[in-house]
Amino acid sequence: MSGPTDRRMFLRLLSLGITAPLIAACNAQGTPGMLQLLDLVGTKNEKLERWLLSRAGNDRVKPGVRTAGAKFPSYFISDSVPTWDPAVSGAWQLVVDGAVRTPLRLDLAQLQRLATRTQTVNHYCVEGWTAAVKFQGVPMSTLAKMAQPTRDAGFVDFSSFDEGYHESWDIESTMHPQTMVAIAKDGELLSPRYGAPARVHSPVKLGYKNTKYLTRITFMPKANGGYWSDLGYEWYGGT
Repeated sequence: MSGPTDRRMFLRLLSLGITAPLIAACNAQGTPGMLQLLDLVGTKNEKLERWLLSRAGNDRVKPGVRTAGAKFPSYFISDSVPTWDPAVSGAWQLVVDGAVRTPLRLDLAQLQRLATRTQTVNHYCVEGWTAAVKFQGVPMSTLAKMAQPTRDAGFVDFSSFDEGYHESWDIESTMHPQTMVAIAKDGELLSPRYGAPARVHSPVKLGYKNTKYLTRITFMPKANGGYWSDLGYEWYGGT
């Protein structure tokens, strides 16, 4: 498979191949059975996606494709654009805690000093569209090196001030070299519509897994779901 698009198509075809005969065997009253079916498919897809991630290289934008710029969509679950108000909530800080030896509290100025990576990558939406986007930020591997996760930290939760929005990830995707805490887009600090002061971004996860309005990164021995994951979206959410 030559790239993320091929991998996503492969996963979709696999899902169809698995589910078609099983769905035909379900009756109209079989809601619990259908939920079990979706869990089964999700588990099989997750195993395959983990395998694909372990063999994938870095994401690359196709030659000639321009970044989305101001056309890059924004998304939040609050009734209005979430904005951090220091007068109400105090100075914003990013907390890194959980199963770590050295918990961290980093303000925006500290993150700016750590923001050594600028990357133009693809952003993959669960709805099927893709956009090229340029972010600058701190590699998650840098923050992990500072916080020193314990051996049992196999998962990471990214939580926000957007009505409690959060999503948990597997540690392998978290440590991917293109997974970052982004603080700038197209050379300028993030605006509120794009997740200011900081957001997670990685081309190895679908858009809904990339938490914006970030406040806390928690390393954990077990996954704890997520906003969309708890509503039935695939938990792994790989590309």
